[in-house]
Amino acid sequence: MEVREIMSSRPQTINFDASVMEAARKMKSFDVGVLPVMKKDEIVGIVTDRDIVLRIIAEKLNPQTSLVSKAMTTDITYCSEDTDVREALRMMEEKKIHRLIVLGSDNSLTGILSVADIATKMHDEHLLCEVLERICEPAHVR
Repeated sequence: MEVREIMSSRPQTINFDASVMEAARKMKSFDVGVLPVMKKDEIVGIVTDRDIVLRIIAEKLNPQTSLVSKAMTTDITYCSEDTDVREALRMMEEKKIHRLIVLGSDNSLTGILSVADIATKMHDEHLLCEVLERICEPAHVR
């Protein structure tokens, strides 16, 4: 099975110089927890609801004046539409991430693959449980 078969297509995006408040409102409006961050036609980051909480709210910064570029993650993991889902899962496990940006053959943004997509659209519960366990385990066990 290829990523294109289960990814969420045509994701909403946000401009890098938009306010965090605008990003949060967009997430609420479209019922999503992630927005790819764009500068012109290039993906320069990804911002999640968790990024907003940890990098803006917890730091007592003003979401109305703080820019998305302050909250976003710039280390983005990509895959292509024709990537095998098992390979995409391996990438998610390795990076301990819940979402992958999906690019088309022209390197344009075509979708996002999330753990939720995998959970609702794949029919391999054993594989899903294994992946979730590895993604969620702490990086440093004390």
